[in-house]
Amino acid sequence: MIELEGVPELIDPVMVAAFEGWNDAGDAASGAVAHLDREWKGEVFAALDAEDYYDFQVNRPTVWLDNGVRKIIWPTTRLSVVRIGGAKPRDLVLVRGIEPSMRWRSFCNEILGFAHELGVEMVVILGALLGDTPHTRPVPVSGVTSDADLARTMDLEETKYEGPTGIVGILQEACTHAGVPAVSLWAAVPHYVSQPPNPKATLALLNRLEDLIDIRIPLGELPEDARAWQLGVDQLAAEDSEVAEYVQTLEEARDTADLPEASGDAIAREFERYLRRRDPAAGPAAEPGDPSYLRDTSSGLTRPPKRKDSTAEEPPPAAPSPEEPEPPDSPEP
Repeated sequence: MIELEGVPELIDPVMVAAFEGWNDAGDAASGAVAHLDREWKGEVFAALDAEDYYDFQVNRPTVWLDNGVRKIIWPTTRLSVVRIGGAKPRDLVLVRGIEPSMRWRSFCNEILGFAHELGVEMVVILGALLGDTPHTRPVPVSGVTSDADLARTMDLEETKYEGPTGIVGILQEACTHAGVPAVSLWAAVPHYVSQPPNPKATLALLNRLEDLIDIRIPLGELPEDARAWQLGVDQLAAEDSEVAEYVQTLEEARDTADLPEASGDAIAREFERYLRRRDPAAGPAAEPGDPSYLRDTSSGLTRPPKRKDSTAEEPPPAAPSPEEPEPPDSPEP
């Protein structure tokens, strides 16, 4: 039985989750949740038992010294709460961890148990996949759901994906079967520069999350990091004529596909985001987490490789697949 003593009553809570591993190309999704946790000073209130869900030969624990005392950090999934201040305060329940190695149904049931006890109104799961998208264009982000009503009311895609899936897809389906509204946001990361971190993709996920749940997220140095990342990839691509030519091909395909969007909803969304960020009446960008929340006491870029013909990812040139990608190496067991 889940007991949440010490966690205050939450205001219109939304759960935002991301998992390192198969569904986290460029660490974009886990980086987005880490950014939220850092900017709003999240307070960890629960951690899942690592022995229940992880193979320690796959995800090894780490040892560190704390004032000369050796301590172990076990790979697991942790939950924290952050409070967003302003005229309309609300709470986010942040779930950040590693894709589990086993017992996925029990894992999802435990996450849903926390969601039920906390009164979570919606679950948003962040993911990132490798795709045929150029690093020089805005990062495509798809919002998908298994709920037809939610797809209609929130202007999302109803997922039609069939194939291997990761914990993002499993958790979304578990939410749907439990009657909890759930949405997955997928960012497409250029497959020719997949090394983490990818701040541009992280920024794109956060912008989409802002629009989805109508909040204002403090971005800190993330926009500047995204610009520096793109400049670095520009310089690396310029060193190889084949890579530069390939990027140009992706740009042309993307621009052609985006022409219908150029004068429609995309411009309106960007303009609304611009107004929201410069509107002083919107209140402060963020407030620190409530101090009463329970605290748990327990790269550099490389040269883009030439494209391989056997790339397993399946998104179209202009946008990511509406669900999970094929794994880059081998199918998930």
